Amino acid sequence: QVQLVESGGGLVQAGGSLRLSCAASGRTFSSYSMGWFRQAPGKEREFVASLRRGATYYADSVKGRFTISRDNAKNTIYLQMNSLQPEDTAVYYCAADGSYYAGGDPSRWDYWGQGTQVTVSS
Repeated sequence: QVQLVESGGGLVQAGGSLRLSCAASGRTFSSYSMGWFRQAPGKEREFVASLRRGATYYADSVKGRFTISRDNAKNTIYLQMNSLQPEDTAVYYCAADGSYYAGGDPSRWDYWGQGTQVTVSS
């Protein structure tokens, strides 16, 4: 079992930055694929970024602006978000998968955090 707790969300003006954190429980953290998804009101949950065995993957909408990273010593992953835009407003969720899946289908991910709200004002 893996428990995930996100933090770092908030309100920021367009063009600003935020860094989200996701603290994970479990001794096998380093072997899991980790990812970030987001869900805006009235929309489906969408893939943002993921990492697996040192490789990183990004949605086209965030490529060049967001960076995913992990610190295995702290059992934590991060999402550095720069040049934020109002369309980035959503609840951001951390996800973990023990089968090395790192793709964009939310149903394939095993564990989820409770989410953290990111609001970007224009």
